[in-house]
Amino acid sequence: MLFTFEGIDGSGKSSQISLLEARLRASGRKVLALREPGGTEISERVREILLDKNLAIAPVAEMLLFSAARAQLVVERIRPALDTGHVVLCDRFYDSTTAYQGAGRGIADTEWIISLHRIVTAGLIPDRTYWIDISPETAQRRMSGMLRDRMEIENGDFYDRVAACYRALAKEEPDRFLRIDGETSLEEVQVAIWSDVQTKLAAKADERSEPSFQAKG
Repeated sequence: MLFTFEGIDGSGKSSQISLLEARLRASGRKVLALREPGGTEISERVREILLDKNLAIAPVAEMLLFSAARAQLVVERIRPALDTGHVVLCDRFYDSTTAYQGAGRGIADTEWIISLHRIVTAGLIPDRTYWIDISPETAQRRMSGMLRDRMEIENGDFYDRVAACYRALAKEEPDRFLRIDGETSLEEVQVAIWSDVQTKLAAKADERSEPSFQAKG
């Protein structure tokens, strides 16, 4: 199963993935944890370009670079892992492009950019997307004093648009998105995620154990 984690910078996605990965491994699951952009040699090189504060990247070029890194990650790491029974955890996926480049940069409407995602991922859709929701004000406070990359130095208006897009996406796909209140403690967020992951994995196991009947002719 593919579990993706979304939210504005400072929401705590990476910490939650590390905690979840440890719990899944302790329960005997095969797990692959990835980040976007990254996860392959090509994708990591693209990451270096995208996060370099010394580079002025045109918005459309930025969107295409993120998509290129994602396409490579799906082919090289995610699909093979899913095919061999791994639980895949991904720190960002295509919803980030919809929110950051589509809404934040204002370069594409949602319908067009979603059609791009289908091509980039060959139709791969996460089984669950955890949207860790925090306010832009909380994000700025948490990142205060930290060394920031090119994407993290945007202003408050940019993050307002990104956050609004995540709210819209969660409303449009309630069966895939699960909003997690990121303003609560690290432990409370993890409890909420872990409870849902167990439910989703159990449901998947039940699906696989259901007998299939073939009509006799």
